[in-house]
Amino acid sequence: MSRPCRTGLLGGSFNPAHGGHRRITLFAAAALGLDETWWLVSPGNPLKPKDDMAPLKARLRAAMRMSRRAPIVPSAIELDLGTRYTVDTLRRLTRRYPRRRFVWLMGADNLAQFHRWKGWRQIARTMPIAVIARPGYDAAAMTSPAMAWLRRYRVSAASFRQRGQWTAPALVLLRFDPDHRSATAIRRAHAGWAEELIGKDRTGPLRDRLTFRSIREWEEA
Repeated sequence: MSRPCRTGLLGGSFNPAHGGHRRITLFAAAALGLDETWWLVSPGNPLKPKDDMAPLKARLRAAMRMSRRAPIVPSAIELDLGTRYTVDTLRRLTRRYPRRRFVWLMGADNLAQFHRWKGWRQIARTMPIAVIARPGYDAAAMTSPAMAWLRRYRVSAASFRQRGQWTAPALVLLRFDPDHRSATAIRRAHAGWAEELIGKDRTGPLRDRLTFRSIREWEEA
């Protein structure tokens, strides 16, 4: 039997997706031995303000453009699943795709506030977690309540990559050259990015496409 597909999951607003997202995704995939990574473009993040949030259609389109020619699959599957919180999304994904081995990817900024997430311990028990260092957040992440609980489950990236089976909880800390690009800076420099993308989109209603796992499947249908 062929081995299960090793799949990373990177959730976020992607408001908008940018080169930093792509770079850390490819770095994490190489470090962990992933076959592909799904970008879970969130319909709405409960921990982020909605005032500066671009429409989902624009954010998904930006993610599709940024992931071209890479083993990255942008998806708004949470809209199809009807889930709002990460713990519910991950539970549904593991049931829907039993032949995949998922690992949750997140930045150190998210680890710093991970204890505020609904069911964060259940998330850790559902699949391994890989945390990518981010400038300015490492100290808060390493002293966070979630890290105090997760520290006992820490494994090295090399050990994780070589394992035939993944178990959870498991925590992998990844560090590489800092990438200072941010979605906030992009929005400040180009306030009309979302309207520009939506104006160029001639692919029809978004909801008709969101049940497809990737834009490639939609284009081939």
